[in-house]
Amino acid sequence: MTDAAPSIDVDTARRGIARRFRERGIDTPDLDARILVGHALGLNHSALVLAGERRLEPAEIDEIEGFAARRLGREPIARITGTKEFWGLPLKVTPDVLVPRPETETVVEQALAAVDRTGARSRPLRIADLGVGSGAILIALLVELPNATAIGTDRGPAALALARENARRLGVATRATFVACDFGSSLAPGCDLVVTNPPYIRTGDIPELEPDVREFDPRGAIDGGLDGLAAYRAIATHARVILAPGAHLIAEIGIGQGDAVAALFAAAGFGGMTIGPDLAGIPRAVVAIRNP
Repeated sequence: MTDAAPSIDVDTARRGIARRFRERGIDTPDLDARILVGHALGLNHSALVLAGERRLEPAEIDEIEGFAARRLGREPIARITGTKEFWGLPLKVTPDVLVPRPETETVVEQALAAVDRTGARSRPLRIADLGVGSGAILIALLVELPNATAIGTDRGPAALALARENARRLGVATRATFVACDFGSSLAPGCDLVVTNPPYIRTGDIPELEPDVREFDPRGAIDGGLDGLAAYRAIATHARVILAPGAHLIAEIGIGQGDAVAALFAAAGFGGMTIGPDLAGIPRAVVAIRNP
């Protein structure tokens, strides 16, 4: 009879997973290992540090190893934990939506800048988020604009249900409405602001994407058609109808798409075009004003 293999402590497990992540070329191996071990054990960062010498139970090791295997398969951390922070807000995410990305905060920044240029943040604005996904942009704006109301659209009922749940969890549900439609096709005129992060990857480029995106993001949320601009054509048409004259349209764009998207918006009756950069200095959001 042989003795059972001894268990390992929390720190040893975390370091071992970080080493495996590093060997497989994962960008942030130590951070990812810490998040996954903490998630498996239900511990935040401080509690994880304090628990470093605690011996793990076999069931805990199995849980940690399961999460590690998923990450080694390039599943994003946020999809494993089911949460992602955006604009300082903890959002629930599911396989039905994109994981909110830091660069998308550029849309929120540009939207707030547009609001600031045209009046007080306290005024009762009407916002539309076309392709709302998890609700990230819509919820961030409602948090910043206390008297605004917003309507979020999406084709998928599962995405709308998630956005509604996130709005409820973050305390803005009474000012948010969600509608199933193609971008703004079912919305009425009179909006003061339209925001959107549409699919913009060219269909032919999808096989070359990182596996974190290619294998785990919903195809409908990333596939922008042959030239990557299909969604912008629809958005330009819909936004022209639903925006009040002089109101702003702000759309996230992919790398190198700024001029093409601005030209589409200009042809649809928008002017005052500017392009805002993200934190890396990459042009990330087209800002346009609906002409009279």
